[in-house]
Amino acid sequence: MRKLVLAAALLVGGAASAAAAPAMTVTSPDIKPNAKIADEQVANGFGCDGKNISPALSWSGAPKGTKSFAVTIYDPDAPTGSGFWHWVVFDIPPGTTSLPKNAGDPKANLTPAGVVQSGNDAGTKGYFGPCPPKGDKPHHYHITVFAVDVDKLDADENATAAVVGFNLHFHTLAKGVLTGLYGR
Repeated sequence: MRKLVLAAALLVGGAASAAAAPAMTVTSPDIKPNAKIADEQVANGFGCDGKNISPALSWSGAPKGTKSFAVTIYDPDAPTGSGFWHWVVFDIPPGTTSLPKNAGDPKANLTPAGVVQSGNDAGTKGYFGPCPPKGDKPHHYHITVFAVDVDKLDADENATAAVVGFNLHFHTLAKGVLTGLYGR
C-alpha cells in the first residue's frame, strides 16, 4: 500500500511539474483543436468500427538542449478512475518535427529508427484510437508532445504509460498539447 501511495504522489507531482514546462506548438491536418475526431482515427475494437489510424502530427518550439521527443495521447474522461492511454511513443530523434499519418502502427515502420512504441491501455503496442462508451459526453483526447533532455528514456517497449510518464516528469524541457473530442 505504501508503494501505491508513493507512486500516486509521484504521478501527481509529475503532472504539476510537466504543467510548468514551456509551451510548444502541436498541430495536425487530421485533428483540429477542440474539434471532433474523424472516424479514420477512431478505434477498430471495443465496439467501435473506425480505421484506427494515428493522426499526422507536427510540432515546433522545442528549446535548445532537446535530445529527443515523446508523444502521448491520453483520455482523462475514460471511466476507469485513471483515464486511458491511447498512444505512448518515445525516443524520437531530436531532428524530428513530425510523425506521418499511421505512424502509430508499429508494423508500418513509419517512425524514425530507434523510436519506441510501448503499450496502450487497450493492451496493444502503438496507437489505439478513441472509443468512449456509448452515451458518454464527448471525451477529450490530449495529444502531448514532450521535448526531452535525454536521447533515451529509461524505458522500453514493455513499459507502462505510468513508467514513461515517471521518466518524462524528470526529463521534460517543454511540451505542447493538441486536444480533440470524440463521443458516440
